[in-house]
Amino acid sequence: MGTSDAVGPTWKGRFFAIWGGQAFSLVGSSVAGFALVWWLTKTTGSATVLAGATLATVLPQILLGPLAGAVVDRWSRRLIMIVADGGIAMVSLWLAYLFWSGAMRPWHVYAIMLARAVGGAFHWPAMQSSTSLMVPKRHLSRVAGVNQALQGGAGILSPPIGALLISILPLYAVMLIDVGTAAFAVLPLALVRIPQPRRSSAGAEGAAASSFLGDVKAGWHYVIGWPGLMLIVAAAVLLNFAVMPGLALIPILVTRHFGGQALQLAWLDSAMSLGFVVGGLALGVWGGFRRRILTAMMGVVGMGLGLLLVAAAPRSAFWLGLAGMSLAGVMNPMANGPIQAVIQATVDADMQGRVLTLLGSLCAMATPVSLLVAGPIADVLGIRFWYLVGGIITLLVGMLGFFLPTLYHFEEGRPRTTVTVPSEPQAHSNVEAP
Repeated sequence: MGTSDAVGPTWKGRFFAIWGGQAFSLVGSSVAGFALVWWLTKTTGSATVLAGATLATVLPQILLGPLAGAVVDRWSRRLIMIVADGGIAMVSLWLAYLFWSGAMRPWHVYAIMLARAVGGAFHWPAMQSSTSLMVPKRHLSRVAGVNQALQGGAGILSPPIGALLISILPLYAVMLIDVGTAAFAVLPLALVRIPQPRRSSAGAEGAAASSFLGDVKAGWHYVIGWPGLMLIVAAAVLLNFAVMPGLALIPILVTRHFGGQALQLAWLDSAMSLGFVVGGLALGVWGGFRRRILTAMMGVVGMGLGLLLVAAAPRSAFWLGLAGMSLAGVMNPMANGPIQAVIQATVDADMQGRVLTLLGSLCAMATPVSLLVAGPIADVLGIRFWYLVGGIITLLVGMLGFFLPTLYHFEEGRPRTTVTVPSEPQAHSNVEAP
């Protein structure tokens, strides 16, 4: 299993030392990312260039996800995070030099964003799968909520901080700030030991354990062989397909439907980000229902209702659209946090890297596909129609989750009938002593 409650009384100091460094690094990277996008916008003025930069940040997660998961489950997760953070710091240092020397060109941004995204593709699953080994099971939902709040807070604070910094500092200095925050993230990783799971039979023995390809295949078989886990993955992909266009098309909603300008767009974006913070903090304090899947399904239903409110808002009722976006923002952490926690608490510790990256890769693949579908539909049938479609799909997925036994009982563990090789008898026996 993922973790046990016998983590130790000192877990908070060890975990939050690492978490604090990662929080600083996230803010630094977000500020640097804002500065890079602004520089691209001012230098090229090309939507195609900006779209290409966005693609460079998404492709590594899609293409490297399964391989990264196998690496995370096979090697030291702490070392992977140190190398990823250190590599990102070196890339940012090179970026600072390019700005300082005046040699910066748009293609450099593509290469740098791609390199940073590659580091993130390995860092994220290493951090998430390490969390389940450092945090007691009963607190995983709270930690997931705090993580969601952090991401929402970074979304709110990074643009104004970035705008302020690039107005008073040269761009190379802004990049050096990112180098400093990345170094701050490496320091606690060098001092705090992270438990490393032993490779159990659930992680695939024999031929499967002899190669990365075997490990990747074992991850697929692990997911496919567990109906409840397969259902969670399918639901997450479907929800990304339904929800992501609604977030990407907010500018069109503002201009075409509400007839608004930049101020209205800022209000909607802020409502969503603030909702993330409120929902994440609420989950961090509350922790959710004892059966985490119920909290997740409640969050999904709430997101669906938020999208339907946006779809129902007439042109003269911008406030209703604002309320819908706020509700969707608040309920998003309630959906994502418990799902992440239930995977950490239930999936075998030495399989979590592969399961998490497989989930992330499939969800990332759903986003461009959904945008290709939603864009023409919104152009032909109106922007509110997609919010209606996305809201109905999201609402139905959330409501259906309450009535599916394989999903409702997911936290009780993998059914014995799906286990092909005997597994370890106890959850905590799958973890080496720190």
